[in-house]
Amino acid sequence: MTYQEALDFLYPLHRFGIKPGLDRVHTLLEFLGSPHKRLGLVVHIAGTNGKGTVAATLASIFQAAGKKTALYTSPHLIDFTERIRINGQQISPEYVADYCSRIREQVVTNQSTFFEATTAIAFAWFADEEVEVAIIETGMGGRLDATNVLDSAYAVITSIGMDHTDWLGETLAEIAAEKAAIIKKGCKAYTAVTDPESLLPITKQSQLCHVPLHVAAKDLVITVNRTELGILDLDLKTALRHYPSLQAPLTGSFHASNVSLAVMVAEDAGVSPQYIYAGLAHILQTGYRGRLEKINARPAVLLDVSHNPDGIRATVNTLLSFSGAYHHIYVIFGLASDKDAAAVIRELLRLNCSFLPVNIPSERSIPAEELGLLCEKEGGEATVFSTGQEALSYLRKKCCEDDLILVTGSFYLTGSMIASDI
Repeated sequence: MTYQEALDFLYPLHRFGIKPGLDRVHTLLEFLGSPHKRLGLVVHIAGTNGKGTVAATLASIFQAAGKKTALYTSPHLIDFTERIRINGQQISPEYVADYCSRIREQVVTNQSTFFEATTAIAFAWFADEEVEVAIIETGMGGRLDATNVLDSAYAVITSIGMDHTDWLGETLAEIAAEKAAIIKKGCKAYTAVTDPESLLPITKQSQLCHVPLHVAAKDLVITVNRTELGILDLDLKTALRHYPSLQAPLTGSFHASNVSLAVMVAEDAGVSPQYIYAGLAHILQTGYRGRLEKINARPAVLLDVSHNPDGIRATVNTLLSFSGAYHHIYVIFGLASDKDAAAVIRELLRLNCSFLPVNIPSERSIPAEELGLLCEKEGGEATVFSTGQEALSYLRKKCCEDDLILVTGSFYLTGSMIASDI
């Protein structure tokens, strides 16, 4: 099997859709020799938003401390291999082809999903490479997510919001309960959740498993000193230490809680302050991209992977603090069909922006024309384009140097823009 043949086999597995449950992934992993039991110190991360930031921060910190560190995230922006990394290096195409060849028959027989097969490949490679630390991000939810075969040392729940409601529940409490299921006996739990409705199921699960729960808002003192495009500077006081002027190349004060969760876990795991500082400074080396990433200065062009109302709200709140520096704001955006498009549009309207709805490169894309009509229905102005690249090309001819262009709404959209070398 070549790498392309492996991809041609894996990607059509999406036809099986989302099938919650752990039996299929257990079968795959047992076939591979149970690699999920040989991943070293495991940190399991769930949450509606912020998973990627916490995962990248922790991976960078442990790597700075000299630990051979695995990182499993999703989705990818450009290439499949981005999902599976050790010490920042993506799995080789040859290894993907090899592991895929091994499990192909099992995948077909059990009708495994794309994410289940991908998870099996990741865990097998990590185990064979004898990693010391594994940072594992859930795909969706927690209880029935394919990654929830793990027995982790740390369970981290970043945030709870209304997303994937068809699968996770229609209330914050229901969604929180699904994500809290990554908390198991023998681990330590950490969360940045503050809303009482969402926090209650997390607290209950911790108590049920006799697990200590550390809540960032209660156990930390966080002071944001400075936030600019690409710069976050904060002071952090834990029960053990004071970390003055922690700096990370992140845009937005909303990242402070995610960074703080990572610091709490690393500190508990015995990582010294010097490596925590070094790890934060080098987050981007883990492949972390597309979180209000500035790719052009005049006009300013920002890439953002936020894709649900809560994530978009955080993005908008951040940009509002910078908006006075720009003459006009244009938003190129596309959304998947399972997102609350009207709610996303209402959040973006707070920027007093002009919309350029586009199709995202996914079969689940909301048609750009439909998005345009929704923008107008909510009181916005919209000029529809087929692709993000066409919209950006149009704006580069139209914009002034002191305008701002935001590309947001989807990992697929951001990935396509990066891949086209805009």
